[in-house]
Amino acid sequence: MIRIFTVLLLNCVWTSAAPKNIVLFVADDQSPDLGCYGNQAIQTPNMDALAADGTLFLNAFCTTASCSASRSVILTGLHNHANGHYGHQHSYHKFNSYANIISLPVYLSGAGYRTARCGKYHVGPENVYKFDQSIPGNSRSPVVMADNCKSFLREESDKPFFLYICTSDPHRGGGTATELPYNPDRFGNPKPGASYPGITEKIYDPAKVSVPGFLPDTATCRAEIAQYYQSVSRIDQGLGRLIQHLKEAGKWADTLFLYISDHGIAMPGAKTTLYEGGMHAPCIVRNPYEKNRGVKSDALVSWVDLTPSILDFAGALGNDGKSKTEVLNKLKSRIVTGEQRSRLAGGTFHGRSFIPILGETSTKDWDEVYASHTFHEITMYYPMRVVRERRYKLIWNIAHDLPYPFASDLWRAPTWQAQYKQGMSAPYGKKTVRSYIHRAEFELYDIVNDPHEGKNLADSPIHQKTLGQLKLKLKTFQQKTGDPWKMKWQYE
Repeated sequence: MIRIFTVLLLNCVWTSAAPKNIVLFVADDQSPDLGCYGNQAIQTPNMDALAADGTLFLNAFCTTASCSASRSVILTGLHNHANGHYGHQHSYHKFNSYANIISLPVYLSGAGYRTARCGKYHVGPENVYKFDQSIPGNSRSPVVMADNCKSFLREESDKPFFLYICTSDPHRGGGTATELPYNPDRFGNPKPGASYPGITEKIYDPAKVSVPGFLPDTATCRAEIAQYYQSVSRIDQGLGRLIQHLKEAGKWADTLFLYISDHGIAMPGAKTTLYEGGMHAPCIVRNPYEKNRGVKSDALVSWVDLTPSILDFAGALGNDGKSKTEVLNKLKSRIVTGEQRSRLAGGTFHGRSFIPILGETSTKDWDEVYASHTFHEITMYYPMRVVRERRYKLIWNIAHDLPYPFASDLWRAPTWQAQYKQGMSAPYGKKTVRSYIHRAEFELYDIVNDPHEGKNLADSPIHQKTLGQLKLKLKTFQQKTGDPWKMKWQYE
């Protein structure tokens, strides 16, 4: 921790008196499909400009590829098995965080911030994830969302602000007629000839899209990806409008801006899985006080790192990486008593701040991340734990005897149905339909030589030492983070 604090002082020129506004922009179900990540088939000029003015993390990962569950991690810095938010919050799924968990907006409120959210929320209970203000806006209409945030950004106040803005794009279409007024297709795109206010729809030719290796390169899949690209381009325009408002308000020069997605694309092989397609997500961080810009960082960062990083920027962390005592004391009165309470002490996190390394291309001690998934929808119990290093990745399918469960929207995905109807031997990316549904207890992959995870090395004699080392890392991770599923090692 002494080294991290020293790097912070050397690389950043801001002082404790400098304004420290924060915007966290979260897309829904987007893989690193941006021009700045090397995808030449998609047009994302505003995202690319943000990356050129900040740090692009080449190796950023969610901890669970499920919307609600991932957002709870983003806003607490804690894995789901510790914050209690195992799956979807809405409707009959009814997952919520423990009542005494302290979330990012509450920490920042205690540190003197005014806080607001706009767009998709999808976590609970609301008194745990409490913002001062909820800004209205159709989460499929990102330019309108940005416009609705304008008055909050311009407000005259002695307090810095935290804006949490979340689109429903590029998540597959759904929702009510009020939310989606243009009779959208399966990815939420409006019908031909229509558009959302302020948006110039970008239509992509399926023949020219880039099909990732974990998906089948078929006409059906290409058509779905073209629709997905269209919704990503819509987000890009909303992002540009929001940055424009920040600049016009005179706030761009003192605002930390983070752009991420909750997890990867809404396709089987990505969303709900802990394969690379589900875990790997975009992460662009623009620190106004970092002198090095246009950095492409090799650090392996995780969504548990987001809350401690933001609190570090805000000056709400002590030198030990924990929330400052005075901030915690202010928050004690706001912790709600409930039947279910976490035993984890407030002010601690499973991640750490990446603010000190934003100016570094090559990093040390940022070489592994962990993932913890249990549910998506209530019918989808399939606990998995993952350790992912630079070369090797181990997935522990704790409920491996069960067939892999499908989210309702992914099961209906035309790309999946087209392959599924061909039979269990049909190819699906680097796997088959059968191997996708029926998984081994342990999946060990050489990510460098097999980036789309087609060859499971868990039974390979020459990889048994690596397998044993990664199993030990998983056990240690579970022990340190209070994972109840650690008991599986003991009695099964």
